[in-house]
Amino acid sequence: MDQTDQKLLVEIIRDLRWAGLATVDGDGAPHASMVAYVPEEDRLGLLLHLSRLSRHTRNLFANPTASLIISQPDPLSGDPQTLARITLTGQVEVIERDSAAWEAGRDRYLAALPDSERLFGFKDFTLFRFRPHKARYIGGFARAFSLTEAQLTDMLIAR
Repeated sequence: MDQTDQKLLVEIIRDLRWAGLATVDGDGAPHASMVAYVPEEDRLGLLLHLSRLSRHTRNLFANPTASLIISQPDPLSGDPQTLARITLTGQVEVIERDSAAWEAGRDRYLAALPDSERLFGFKDFTLFRFRPHKARYIGGFARAFSLTEAQLTDMLIAR
């Protein structure tokens, strides 16, 4: 993976805020939905603020394994298969309400998505930290790379 793709990978994670979330239903079937996310300061964790009323959230409580896919925005011209994208696979953990980590996570989330403030007052919302364990980056045709957790960490910290 060259420097251009490394830079683009980090920018996609750091600068975007809307991702596809894949979870596993109780019967083993996949379930996909769209969610907002905010990278933590070190970008090694992504914050998700999700309602327990949502199917994907219930799935995460039953099985914390998940994937997020984040793509460059579609300009509605050209071939969308050339858009850079990354699939992150990992685990979520609940950030306990009223902990220092929850306060820091909330502040970070609201700095990026201030219109979400009212949702933090709802008791059915849970703040999760998604930690990727591996990644698959597609930078366009013939530019696909699998990354270990260590490789991804090195890239995210270096930038």
